[in-house]
Amino acid sequence: MLFDTVKSFFVNDVGIDLGTMNTLVYVKDRGIVLDEPSVVAINADTNKVRAVGAEAKGMIGLTPENIRVVRPMKDGVIADAEVTDEMLRIFIRKATGRLKVMRPRVLIAVPSGITDVGIRAVRESAFSAGARSVQLVEEPLAAAVGVGLPVNEPDANMIIDIGGGTTEVAIISLGNIVTCGSVQCGGDAMDMAIVNHMQNAHHLLIGIPTAENIKISIGSAYDMAEPMTMEVKGHDMAQHGNRLPRAVTITSEEIRQALEKPVTSIVQVIRKTIDSCLPELAARLIDNGITMAGGGSILRGLDKLISEETGLAVTTGKDPLKAVVNGTGLMLEHANKLFSQPPNSMIGRGSRV
Repeated sequence: MLFDTVKSFFVNDVGIDLGTMNTLVYVKDRGIVLDEPSVVAINADTNKVRAVGAEAKGMIGLTPENIRVVRPMKDGVIADAEVTDEMLRIFIRKATGRLKVMRPRVLIAVPSGITDVGIRAVRESAFSAGARSVQLVEEPLAAAVGVGLPVNEPDANMIIDIGGGTTEVAIISLGNIVTCGSVQCGGDAMDMAIVNHMQNAHHLLIGIPTAENIKISIGSAYDMAEPMTMEVKGHDMAQHGNRLPRAVTITSEEIRQALEKPVTSIVQVIRKTIDSCLPELAARLIDNGITMAGGGSILRGLDKLISEETGLAVTTGKDPLKAVVNGTGLMLEHANKLFSQPPNSMIGRGSRV
């Protein structure tokens, strides 16, 4: 115990999944030490951070006018650099300890479709947050490593990572992404589809947390053998000017239909990625199938729908919500090699469709 405490004062190698919905931090030799919503509460009068993570998320919809709650990440990339800097600084400090003799080296997973501007923003945020050295890895590669795919083999390993803001699809061989695709559609788009459905079909105004609960409770991508129902409470939009509280009962089938558009977008990018890969790799996929990761992968029936649309076996990887950060943690076993690469390099970067 004493040795662990003393060791924590010195340099840590840190892996970060900087997601639209959640940020997870992995510290080498310690594992995942932080899993918090990517949410920040700011006092508008002083422009100071009031809370971050779970505490800030708990304030959504409940704050006075001088407190605004924001998500500084959008579609997997930084939307508000200043707020992201502060959020990362607090998360890294919380994960590695307040007293440090040396600053940490940081490996951050980023979307495969990130632009050069986005890359610079992530690097600058990490350095501003106290990183000594920063390296980036493409999220699909990190996710594939995290679920245990043999990514270094001369074989076709296909991963689908469905996050909050984006869905990343990649085919990996010999440690690199051979071809990949992405779409700005994930858990957030599913939640908004449910919000819109409740407004249009039931004249009921609900918030994102309620929509997310509906998705988790009765949401599906495929016809359910045993349909479910759920009571939902919100503001009555039918009473013009009043918006009194009202409860309605909804069905799993109507939510499946509400989710059709975002689910179809995800299926389309999967098929497009498969269509673009080399024939030899496509043939290997018949035996290897597809592995899913990310929070969106646990939507009921999504694996069955994708299998039906592609003709390939589809499985959900172990611990899918933590696949990316677990992948960065496994990659940190070779930290010296990772951080010796050119500072502007991107681990796993492959061709896009």
